[in-house]
Amino acid sequence: MKAVGKTLERRLRSARDRGMSTAEYAVGTVAAAAFAALLFKLVTSSEVRSLLMGIIRGALQSVG
Repeated sequence: MKAVGKTLERRLRSARDRGMSTAEYAVGTVAAAAFAALLFKLVTSSEVRSLLMGIIRGALQSVG
């Protein structure tokens, strides 16, 4: 019976440490949104856009 109690106690203790809490989800969501906004700004900038278009044009010209 003691073994069952210890096993249950161990499982309950480990269950408390699983996953993220609500506050961690909120911080993670804000960080992900900020990173997405940064990437969007970067990709839509004229310098990066012209660089990407040059790469795409070069790839299409080499194929056809």
